[in-house]
Amino acid sequence: MLWECEASTHSLFKKYRIDRVGLTRRAADDRRLPMQKLKADGAAYGPWLVGLGAALWGTESAWRIPLNELFDARVIVFWEHVLILIMFLPILISHLHEVRRIRARTWGYLLFSGFAGSAVGTIFFTLALKYGNPTVVNVILNVQPVISTIGAFLLFGDRLARRFFFYAGIAIIAGVFVSVAHPSLIGVSFERAGLNVGTGYALVCALFWGLSTVAGRGVMIGMSLRLASSMRIVVGLTCMTLILLAYGKLNGASLWPLAAQTHPAEAIFLLFFLASISGGIPLLIYFQGLHLTRASTAGYFEMMQTLAAVCITWGVFHASLHLHQVIAAIVLIVAVAMVHHVQHHAAQARESGAPLSE
Repeated sequence: MLWECEASTHSLFKKYRIDRVGLTRRAADDRRLPMQKLKADGAAYGPWLVGLGAALWGTESAWRIPLNELFDARVIVFWEHVLILIMFLPILISHLHEVRRIRARTWGYLLFSGFAGSAVGTIFFTLALKYGNPTVVNVILNVQPVISTIGAFLLFGDRLARRFFFYAGIAIIAGVFVSVAHPSLIGVSFERAGLNVGTGYALVCALFWGLSTVAGRGVMIGMSLRLASSMRIVVGLTCMTLILLAYGKLNGASLWPLAAQTHPAEAIFLLFFLASISGGIPLLIYFQGLHLTRASTAGYFEMMQTLAAVCITWGVFHASLHLHQVIAAIVLIVAVAMVHHVQHHAAQARESGAPLSE
């Protein structure tokens, strides 16, 4: 999920776009071409490119879950950054001349985005998949746009739609019911009700990615998308190196433990596909699609990520949900879609100077 935050910046805030790997998933200063200027064929397939990129991001559980059996979570994220940086080196090198024009404030946003989203947030996501129900984890992360929207309101003064708190409240309540496998036992103990440390890790991940999304918006104000994406990886890798050093894991035995030595081909295969099919490749596809798609439309096609993730975690890893969790998951996703919808109209009203209607 190194990249999904970046995507969220664009769709939730609509105008900027880059965060988690930088950049973010829903920045508020969408630089996409006006729809009237899009070519007819581009306008037709643009949303599907967004959906394809998001769906490929959703496949990461297929690699990250088995990698948890071979590596420590922090080591997985470290290798992920190493491989993605190698893939993006040509882009980084070709834009290095822009670095001298980056202002101090933009560097601050970039450092926070790389630390919170690219490094720490991804560690918590990996841990959540290891200790929690992977299907619940992927659904719970849909609360991230709510966090990002509130963060943008506090930091950038974005206008909140009148119905924002209504839909956000529904999303949070639905998230609680998704997390609890046995609601009737919650009075006995959280553990017997089905709440576990994995759910906690997922919520912390959503918090870090949500805040990283907001910081990613600030990054996009001061540098180009390609440079921001590449630099986000550099910052993330630097943070991961320091984290491993602090935990005493920057050594051969930790970076390539016995389990990976026993199954080297599997380890290399999983790391490569995590960094490529679920990392760099969908990023390129996604942003090409965003170039041809309205933010209001892209937000709905991004939900392909959750669909793909649930198909993998439930279908492949048999991480099923109870009926009430399925219903709550649907309510959560619809509520988040409505958050996106009302905020989109609030942003339009702000640009036109019209009063809020939603």
